[in-house]
Parts: sequence; structure tokens; C-alpha cells
Amino acid sequence: MSTSRGTAGLAKVMMPVPDPHPDVFDIQWPLRVADVDREGRLKFDAATRHIQDIGTDQLREMGFEETHPLWIVRRTMIDMIEPIVFKDTLRLRRWCSGTSNRWCEMRVRIDGKRSGGLIESEAFWININRETQGPARISEDFIEGLRRTTSENRLRWKPYLKGEGRESAVAVHNYPVRVSDIDIFDHMNNSVYWSVVEDYLFAHPELMKAPLRVTIEHDLPVALGDKLEIIRHEYPAGSTDRFGEELTDRTVTTLTYAVGDETKAVAAIFPL
Repeated sequence: MSTSRGTAGLAKVMMPVPDPHPDVFDIQWPLRVADVDREGRLKFDAATRHIQDIGTDQLREMGFEETHPLWIVRRTMIDMIEPIVFKDTLRLRRWCSGTSNRWCEMRVRIDGKRSGGLIESEAFWININRETQGPARISEDFIEGLRRTTSENRLRWKPYLKGEGRESAVAVHNYPVRVSDIDIFDHMNNSVYWSVVEDYLFAHPELMKAPLRVTIEHDLPVALGDKLEIIRHEYPAGSTDRFGEELTDRTVTTLTYAVGDETKAVAAIFPL
């Protein structure tokens, strides 16, 4: 994959960790049994929960938990560089890689301290107003802290993916939404979308033999009672220019999360 800092979209190059840096939030905790698959690998859905949890911890550490309590994620990109395995200790570092006045991109790097495993991630977070449930301005003192690790202060939202229909799909299957999948926003939690990715990877274990990038973009929430379908498309190498020139040499799989004719989210999966 190209290493040009100008590369954007699905093939974008994530900002390296500015370490050492006083504004990189750095924390450790053990890898638990519920976080791993049958082979002991830290799962994508569990990694996503850790990415959410360190965000809450950093918000508290910065002193903005009460003034900026509600955030929704619009896109999460995760690179599984080297699997992190059971009984390891996770080192998580979180910092801002881009800001605007209502949203920001936050990087999280997860290292396995003993195994040498590595996961890189970047998420596009939107600050939400409790009353209107719409995007809300981030306070100046909060933004000032975020900008200490980035020079990108005019971050704009640009989608990388769009939903695909059932007619051209290679597979369509139902995904039951459970009560335990619903979070405080009364929607299916972000990490549950990554459980769908784990289901796909279980059927395609060859993809885990090399570094892998998975990106999920959220368009609309999934609610309890929705009839959620997962629509899968496979784009072989040579047909993937739609995802950017950097990806024309590899197969890209997309998963469209749909309820009726509405696209709720889209995932893209490909080797790095």
C-alpha cells in the first residue's frame, strides 16, 4: 500500500503515534478471555470495545466527561497488523489526528506488550447535543487540547463507502438484533457491527494470515426489532478502482448492513 501522506480514502495512511508526547493518552490493561476467539486472538469486536473504553477514560482524564458526554462514531478503520494473543497485556495509546468544531478523528494504537501484536485504528467521532441529538460545537478549551497532537484543524466528513444492492450480491443473510446489542442511545452498539466482520472472517481464515484492514462507516442506526440483513459483495483485483487507485491490485469485500431499502452501515475488508 502506498505510504504517501497524501493518500486518502480507504487506502489512507494513518498518522504515526507522536511518542513521546505529553498529550498522548497512554494506558494498560490485561487481555481477558471474553476478548479472544477460539485460537486466542483479540477479536475485532473486542478491540472496538477497547477503543470505545479508552475514549471514555481519556475524556475523564481531560476533565470533559460532564461537558462532552455524548459521542457517536461515524467511521472506524482498524488495521490488524499482527494478532494480539490471550494473556497478553494491552498497551493503548490515544491521540487526536484531526479536528473540526463539531467532530474529530482519534487514533488508537494497541500493542501486545509480550506477544508483539499490533492493532492500529482511527475513528471519526461526532460530538452530540443531549437535547437535539444533533452535532454540537466542541468547547474551545477542549479543542485546544486535541490540537496539540495534530495540525489538521479543518477536518471534513467524506464517505469512503456506499451500500450495494441485493441483486448483485454473492450472499445475503439475516443478522438477528438482540436486546444485549442495544446501548444507551437505544441503538445497536458500534462493536456489534464488528461481530458481523468476525463471522465473515471465521468463514475466510486465509485473510488472517496477513495484515488486514477493515473499515466500517455508519449511515443510520439499527434499532431493536429491525430486520437486519448483511449483503455481501466481492470485488476481485482489477475491478476495485472504485475504492481508489491504491487498491486495484487486491480483492475487496464489502458488507452492507441493510434494513429493507435503507443502508445502515457498510464495511470494507481487504489485505494491506
